Amino acid sequence: MTLYICARLGMVAAATAVLVLVNVPLLVALAVGVVVALPLSMFVFKGLRTRVAQGLEEKQSARRAEREKLRAQLRGDAA
Repeated sequence: MTLYICARLGMVAAATAVLVLVNVPLLVALAVGVVVALPLSMFVFKGLRTRVAQGLEEKQSARRAEREKLRAQLRGDAA
């Protein structure tokens, strides 16, 4: 997750730097960099995004199983 966030922030920084070098005001360049980096990162970082989604799904399913186990124990069901 951290790697994906850093990659997206790096893309925003790179787009902003390029625009600033072309004499675009900093705040405008930053705004354009954020808007451009969002759709561009969907294609460029597809592999990272997929890995993050899989990791989140695994954690979610582990939490779901633990929650169901706890609920069964609270109901008094045999484990």
